[in-house]
Amino acid sequence: MTILVTGATGTVGQHVTDLLLKQGASVRALTRNAERARKKLPDGVQIAEGDLMKPDTLKDALLGVDAMFLITSSDEPNADLNTNPGVIGVANEAGVKRIVVLVGYEEGPVEAALRTSGMHWTLVKPAEFMANALVDWRDTIRSEGVVREFYGDALSARVHEGDIAEVAVLALLEDEHHGRSYALTGPEALTRKEAVRTIAAAIGKEIPFVELTEEDARQQWRQQGYDEESVEFFVQIAKNPPEAGYTVLPSVQQVLGRPARTFADWADEHKREFL
Repeated sequence: MTILVTGATGTVGQHVTDLLLKQGASVRALTRNAERARKKLPDGVQIAEGDLMKPDTLKDALLGVDAMFLITSSDEPNADLNTNPGVIGVANEAGVKRIVVLVGYEEGPVEAALRTSGMHWTLVKPAEFMANALVDWRDTIRSEGVVREFYGDALSARVHEGDIAEVAVLALLEDEHHGRSYALTGPEALTRKEAVRTIAAAIGKEIPFVELTEEDARQQWRQQGYDEESVEFFVQIAKNPPEAGYTVLPSVQQVLGRPARTFADWADEHKREFL
């Protein structure tokens, strides 16, 4: 079985790739930069060039593909990716039978195209990635031993990216997930302050939490490489978090047959990256 993985070097995609290889699947990674991808991807992964914003560039990459893991945007700063819904039609014409899409809180044109495509499909809709803590806090924890953050009491039911990937892989390999939309969360909702305390416990060091003003937060995100649209999104989601972002759901346990991993589990796995 050949599976095309988009976003294979991303937060979730790298886990999807590794899990599929362990299952014995033939994995093909779609990338806009083959040289960069080769440095990041494990041995045994085929590499195909193409651009999700330009569906016609995917025809060669889709040859012989049975199933596809599709992202609709990138989690990398300034990646400039907004998947064209025409990708669904090109995949259908190429003979792809099944697509699993990683989506945000709200469905968009890609998901709408998928629902009417006649293909087997599954939507995976995670809450905030636990791995966002690396992007947001790792540098200042390592360099200064502190976290500077906006709206420290904002709640989030962060979900382990490995759990997201496991659900996606099951949906890619098994028939029973067709037509399902899985909203995935972790087993608890934590404030940002609580999440930082959890990391502090994992590394055995106190980490002061400094509450930022809105303008200071905007400037910090700009320095991290985010564009203005992303910065505005971060501000609004902190001020007015969607209920789906902090409501704990049992879906990971229901799909995987085991409890969702906690943020404490994640922090213990990644503690060396904060030291």
